This record gives sequence, structure tokens and C-alpha cells, in this order.
Amino acid sequence: MGNELDAYPADGEGPVREIVLSPFSISSTAVTNAEFEAFVTATNYVTTAEQSEDSEPPWSFVFAGLLPDDFPSTRGVLGAEWWRQVEGADWLHPEGPGSELKPGCSRWNHPVVHISWFDAKAFADWTGCRLPTEAEWEFAARGDLNQKRFPWGNESRPDGDFMCNIFTGSFPDNNNAEDGWIGTCPVDAFYANNFGLYNCSGNVWEWCNDWFSARHESDSPIRDPKGPSMGLDRIVKGGSYLCHDSYCNRYRVGARMGLLPDSSLGHQGFRIAR
Repeated sequence: MGNELDAYPADGEGPVREIVLSPFSISSTAVTNAEFEAFVTATNYVTTAEQSEDSEPPWSFVFAGLLPDDFPSTRGVLGAEWWRQVEGADWLHPEGPGSELKPGCSRWNHPVVHISWFDAKAFADWTGCRLPTEAEWEFAARGDLNQKRFPWGNESRPDGDFMCNIFTGSFPDNNNAEDGWIGTCPVDAFYANNFGLYNCSGNVWEWCNDWFSARHESDSPIRDPKGPSMGLDRIVKGGSYLCHDSYCNRYRVGARMGLLPDSSLGHQGFRIAR
């Protein structure tokens, strides 16, 4: 587990360490809009992005490149101005008002997004499952290819083929969709890895159960690690459709980030385990 090549030191990708895991199951795809809609229908669940705070209308972050050219000006993120604060953006309205998903639409089999860690955990609990640990997620994503950069090997584009959904072109202003997609793609697009998992690189970041820390246990091998007992951020893995080698190559299997568990963005999803 872990990585020491092309790594971001502050992310705590290394050191490479030996992990022993008990048997587990993990979903072959990220949870879809259709699956999340079934959960909401059954439970009347309200996601973090749909909840008002301090009398402000609900909102979530949307990538500016997915908004219409005439979309009203909104606040951005300092240093990452391609993220726009959009009122009314949530899992059912991925780009805000006017972008409502309908059952059976072309994005019904895309991963659900604008999902906080709390939302992902609530869905997992409803199914009788849980969120995977980071170790479980990384083991499954590697597909038995020990210490390879991606679920399919070391080359990002073997034989020139696109193997995942990332940002192609010049980030952040020009996505030429050379890989076939702008924004999310179906959860079973591209090739599965050797364990039958799809889209462990790119498409959407996926929540893990662990708290984030850049430091790791030192004894090796480590059995069934579950991360720190407390923290501020939760782990996300896998990168997203916004990954681009010019600024963020975190779609590598060993890459990781920490996000506040109530974070909500248009490239956050999850898969479940048990």
C-alpha cells in the first residue's frame, strides 16, 4: 500500500507499507444516481447540499466548465476559481437549477455526486453495508497489480488508449473531451480491473471511512488498518474527471486527499463495502 513516486508529500502517500486484510466485498462500481434515488425515495433523506445553513439557501460547488456561458456570476474558490458556489446544486441538480435528473435519463447510470461523507455513510447504512477503509479501497482498486500506478498498469495511456475519465485538453478552460466525456461518465465505462472494479481512477473521488492523516503506523505488516481514531478530514481516493497531469495527477491508485466530511462538490461520490 502507498506510493513514493510522483507523490505529493503533504498527502501522506508514503511510505510504501505491507498490509494484511481480512476478506471483504466491495461494489464493482460507484453508487449511481438511480441507486441513490431509490434510497432517497425509501427514506426521505436530505443530503448535506440540500440543507440550509445560517439562513442561507442551500448550495454546492460546481465546476465552472459545466455551467452555461450565460450562468449568473457566483462566488469562486480562491486559488481554484474553477469551482463556483451554485445555489440549488445537489445530487438531483448536478449543475444547479435547470439541470434536474429524471429517472431513465442518460445520466441515471452515472455516479451520484455532491455527496458528503455523511450522505455516503447514510446510504451505506441503509444497504446494510459500510464505507470501505482506505486499505480495502486501495487493495481492490489495484486489482492485484502490486505497486502499479494505475488499476491497469504504469502507463496512463497504454497504446494511446484512454483508460479512464479525466480532463483532456488545457485545464481548466478547454476540455476537448478526447477521452469521450465532459463531466462524469457511466459507472461501468472503460475497462474493469483484474478484480472487476470499474473507474477506480478518474470519474469521481470516492469517500473512504478513515480519518485523514499524513502519518502511518510503522510496524509491518499491518493487519486491517482503519486509520486514526479522530481527525478533521476524511479520506477520498481515485481522482475525478477534473484530474489533469498539468496540476493534479491524483488519479493514481496510491494517491489520496483529505476533505471535510461535510464537503459537497460536483465530483464527489462513493462505493460501498462489507
